[in-house]
Amino acid sequence: MHAETFEKGTMAHQFLPSHVDNIVLGAFLRKRAFDFAFSLCVVVLLLSWFVPLIALLIKLDSKGPVFFKQLRTGKHNKPFYCLKFRSMRINADADHKQATKGDSRITRLGAFMRKTNLDELPQFINVLRGEMSVVGPRPHMLKHTEDYSRLIDNFMVRHLVSPGITGWAQVIGYRGETKETEAMAKRVDTDIWYIKNWSFMLDLKIVILTIKQTFKGSDNAF
Repeated sequence: MHAETFEKGTMAHQFLPSHVDNIVLGAFLRKRAFDFAFSLCVVVLLLSWFVPLIALLIKLDSKGPVFFKQLRTGKHNKPFYCLKFRSMRINADADHKQATKGDSRITRLGAFMRKTNLDELPQFINVLRGEMSVVGPRPHMLKHTEDYSRLIDNFMVRHLVSPGITGWAQVIGYRGETKETEAMAKRVDTDIWYIKNWSFMLDLKIVILTIKQTFKGSDNAF
């Protein structure tokens, strides 16, 4: 599966050569420096005291581990374990079934964390490891990557850069469950727009909008 999908993804280099070079070569060090510095601040100043607190609440809310890890598709189609605070009850469908509105698997605390993006905070560890970026296209489950790469043209373009904790698609409304291929295609178009128009200031704008969403909550997150 990975070899087939990656082969299809190599066509993306012909689609966006100049723009991808702008990120991967010309500005990679600056983007990586921002990722590392920002994530280190979050881990030291926030997660150092927040993890014990949220861990206690998760344990009181439902049985199971504090953290949830799942294989997701990373840069150049390389799988990695994406970290989250567990927001669902333990279930056998977690690795292939996307959360839906009113999903009975989601805990009470989990619903709040998902609405406010708090369940994504452990992914700053992924950023420090070099597996993710603070801003970029969101990583998908391996099954979704396999399925959508066959249905959507240029889907693999989004895997030429590191996946992000947040992204342009998420802050402009493309977040949460995607029921139709057409809706996913629009989200992919938005991810490609981000890659084409990437700049340091755009990343800062997305971070600020994400922080606002965290305090406001998102109706599309469940």
